[in-house]
Amino acid sequence: MTAERTAPPGPQEWTPQAPARRPASRARRMLLPLGTLGATAAAVAYVGAVDPNEAGHYPTCPLLAATGLYCPGCGGLRCVHALVHGDVTGALGANVMAVIAFAIAASVFVLWVRRAWNGGPTGFTVRSSYAWAFGALLAVFTVVRNLPFGAFLHP
Repeated sequence: MTAERTAPPGPQEWTPQAPARRPASRARRMLLPLGTLGATAAAVAYVGAVDPNEAGHYPTCPLLAATGLYCPGCGGLRCVHALVHGDVTGALGANVMAVIAFAIAASVFVLWVRRAWNGGPTGFTVRSSYAWAFGALLAVFTVVRNLPFGAFLHP
């Protein structure tokens, strides 16, 4: 018995290809950014309407309740509430790092909307040096706000 050998497919043979994808419409590209904006606006409106300075509306920070130490997010809700009511000084007093983070998030959101509107790439790449620098700043902020001389950073 002889085994039959088949030749590998040559260049003349037809191979199926996926159909070309049409670019998404502008309305479809804007769905996710606008949905994110709507969810964020609803959360901010709730915090603006329900005062976190009054006891009983929000749970206490578990780290603060267990150890008496302020986490980097302590005062964040009071910060948002103050910003909604136009009190920038109060927001900075509640949590200065949250104000910085909100400014960064707003800038990234504007870039995302612009890219989605124009049909460009919507992904983001953050340099590791920026991420490490922000993490180090957050760690220093957390340590300093829990030391006696850092009482001005308490919410």
